[in-house]
Amino acid sequence: MTDQEIFQKLADLKNQGIDSTLATIVETSGSTPRGVGAKMIICADGTSFGSVGGGCGESEVKSAALRCLLSTQTPELVEVSLLDDLGTRGGDVCGGRMLLFVEPL
Repeated sequence: MTDQEIFQKLADLKNQGIDSTLATIVETSGSTPRGVGAKMIICADGTSFGSVGGGCGESEVKSAALRCLLSTQTPELVEVSLLDDLGTRGGDVCGGRMLLFVEPL
């Protein structure tokens, strides 16, 4: 999704009374599937729009987003490691790190 589509979706969700969070990649190092500025919306029911990379890293971001939205109600920085410490995925790991700003809206 483009930034324009993300912000339009946020406006639509707000108009529908659906609580959501916005996760934005603010820093990367090493190899990552998406770059700085990539965004993803996560709704209270777990529905998401956009992507910050997929896989386990995106799952970590969703968990943090739901925590922000349903529990703390405060933004947070979330660091996601894309390293394969156990070597269990057979090469489908990027090998980098992402820092994301997750904000409840």
